[in-house]
Amino acid sequence: MLRHLRFPVEQSGGRRYPESAHPYRNAFQRDRDRIVHARAFRRLEAKTQVFTPGLCDHFRNRLTHTIEVAQIARTVASVLALDEDLTEALALAHDIGHPPFSHAGEDALDHQMKRFGARFDHNLHAVRIVESFEHGYARFPGLNLSFEVREGIAKHSRDFGPGENPDLEEYLPGLRPPLEAQLIDLADEIAYNTADLDDAVSAGLILPEEVAAEAPDYGEFQEAAETQFPGAPESARFHETLRCLIDALVSGLIEGTVRRAADAGAATVEDVRRHPQRLAAFTPETERANRDLKRFLHRRVYTAPALREERDRAAAMIAELFDFFVQYPGKLPAPHSELIPAEPAYRVVCDYIAGMTDGFFLRTYRQMLGRA
Repeated sequence: MLRHLRFPVEQSGGRRYPESAHPYRNAFQRDRDRIVHARAFRRLEAKTQVFTPGLCDHFRNRLTHTIEVAQIARTVASVLALDEDLTEALALAHDIGHPPFSHAGEDALDHQMKRFGARFDHNLHAVRIVESFEHGYARFPGLNLSFEVREGIAKHSRDFGPGENPDLEEYLPGLRPPLEAQLIDLADEIAYNTADLDDAVSAGLILPEEVAAEAPDYGEFQEAAETQFPGAPESARFHETLRCLIDALVSGLIEGTVRRAADAGAATVEDVRRHPQRLAAFTPETERANRDLKRFLHRRVYTAPALREERDRAAAMIAELFDFFVQYPGKLPAPHSELIPAEPAYRVVCDYIAGMTDGFFLRTYRQMLGRA
């Protein structure tokens, strides 16, 4: 469909540190594999997505969510005839900068950094991970990924203009990333909206009929499932509904992207970069369905008392451990403590905590502060 907008791997901006070509893997395939073998990727298994594992063994974590995003994104890229390897690499890397305890952890770290006139953003932290923090190669720091993968990570959630972020000036501020990178944020939304519905129903926070009452598109799929499978268990009908919803959202992303690219008259990858807005998009109908789901989840799930209590507790613990290490930087393990004073203590502490899994954070908290 959009093969003319596929990013050509042979035109990649290359790696920061030059390397010889691999005999049977192209640059984006190697990037994908390097991400999969990175420690930051493995740690996603022990980082909370939305629900902590104590309530149920079936909830998503950051790793299973990432796999779901990659599956959706690669499917869309395949249908659109875009580069599937670039798309998959970006999908697999999109959450590696997340700290422990989901968005509560990110908000807490950002709050602490604001005290020092700085900020924490998981996308920017992911760039730091792939450029510096991973240490799996003798010839260079980080993963030495291709320019387009690093750019896509930096622009995962939003684009930025010249001078907006000095640390990202090399990543073509003011321009859009390739279409493969633009797909990731919307594939992410499809994955987490539908998965959070599934997990919230499993947790007993919501009932399927409550979703149907506030999200008409979901309600239509639910009615169809009840008509087609009247004798099936309620849980089976719910999952039939959920599958139809995912299929509709993915189809809407494919169709919406084709429409917007045609309306923009985009004929080349450079046209994609120069267009004032991103070309990856839902159709208006699918955008409405996605928006209804997000509103429902924010009102009924993310602000539920049980989750709010967990978030507040996590934020308080992160604040305590952050203050402890800033006050006593010598308690940081090497090599983190050795980065001070070349880097300010608050930045080193932030990077250290951001890299923790939920379980490692709790163990460190108990060890350093003597309480659970």
